[in-house]
Amino acid sequence: MASKPMCYEDKYRLVCAGCGRSFDGCTLTCRHDDALLRSDYFNTRISPRNLPGIGRFHDWLPVLEPITADSGPVTYKSAGLAAELGLANLHISFNGYCPEKGAFVKTCSFKEFEAFPTMLRVKEAGEKALVLASAGNTARAFAHVSTLTGIDVYIVVPRKGLNRMWLPEEPTATIHLIEMNSNCDYADTIQFAEKLAKLPGLMPEGGARNIARRDGMGTVMLDAAFKLRRLPDVYFQAIGSGTGGIAVWEAALRLIRDGRFGNRLPALHLAQNLPFAPMFNAWNAGRRSIVEELDMPQPKKLIASMYSDILSNRKPPYGIGGGVYDALAGTSGRMYGVTNNEAISARRLFERLEGIDIVPPAAVAVAALVKAVESGTVEHDDCILLNITGGGVERLKKDYKLIEIKPAASAGADTPVEQVLYETG
Repeated sequence: MASKPMCYEDKYRLVCAGCGRSFDGCTLTCRHDDALLRSDYFNTRISPRNLPGIGRFHDWLPVLEPITADSGPVTYKSAGLAAELGLANLHISFNGYCPEKGAFVKTCSFKEFEAFPTMLRVKEAGEKALVLASAGNTARAFAHVSTLTGIDVYIVVPRKGLNRMWLPEEPTATIHLIEMNSNCDYADTIQFAEKLAKLPGLMPEGGARNIARRDGMGTVMLDAAFKLRRLPDVYFQAIGSGTGGIAVWEAALRLIRDGRFGNRLPALHLAQNLPFAPMFNAWNAGRRSIVEELDMPQPKKLIASMYSDILSNRKPPYGIGGGVYDALAGTSGRMYGVTNNEAISARRLFERLEGIDIVPPAAVAVAALVKAVESGTVEHDDCILLNITGGGVERLKKDYKLIEIKPAASAGADTPVEQVLYETG
């Protein structure tokens, strides 16, 4: 007698971080409150598979088929940067392209860890084409996975993010890139994508509410825990929406339940790029909510002044149940505001000492670590994990010809979405 095919309900359930109710299926929201849903895996003791990349952590990814791509985090102990900062136990999660370190993320961003499980989950569920908004890195990751899976994706990007729209392979017809005009920022881009996703045949990818995205990024903490054989004491990352910080917090909670990696959560040390830093401002004011007039006055002007505009998000999942505020509070975490000059200096420092180029958001995280050392916030022997969320673009160029993704359509905030859908084919 043939065995019953495995389904999502056999692997995990969804639990609301607010009310605690559980749900089956692929829903994005709780029917009772606004809190995030989390995946609760029935296999509480993870067993890494003999697969490359994030596929090793299949037990705690919300997909049924194995992910066989070589894209995944690489954790190593720092020598150069650690010596410079006087840290005895600094570990780096490098999430980019550097074959010499065993890192093969070909879009040079840990956003690939979100894209693979999200796209596979859509394929398994027989769902529609995905729609997402991005300032660049997420868009590139989803475009790359679209070429590998054949799943259609509609990507809405602000004009200033087009220079980040490249691939290490020939783009396929499954990628539908929509350029927003110069009067639109990331918030306008998100709103347009939300309208587009309501059309027949299309669906939103879900953003921070998508457990596939969060659990994919959470593999950063899983890889580190297996390499270190413990959870780190402190975790550093730069954030725009904060979804990555939420993801590693959730992964750490699962690892504690696993029982083999310690019983203390890593303190999240998250950083934003000044002058646009609404979560930094709200957290240091002791507020659960972001107040626009106080935390991000004249947002477009502030965003235009950032070194890393990828880290700008005017509606981050900060105060909702299970969001950034709860992650910081639950781990006795901290927030940092990093200036452009501090980030640029940190980028040069890292590249000189660690021997690989990094992207601006990663430089913001390095700068936060430098500030923490200088202020005595971290101790010499603390076990520290520094998330380099992207890097190796210059290294990638030595092995691949980077090909620009051409926009299929352009739009303004008030352009009819039906018109854009027609133009993109």
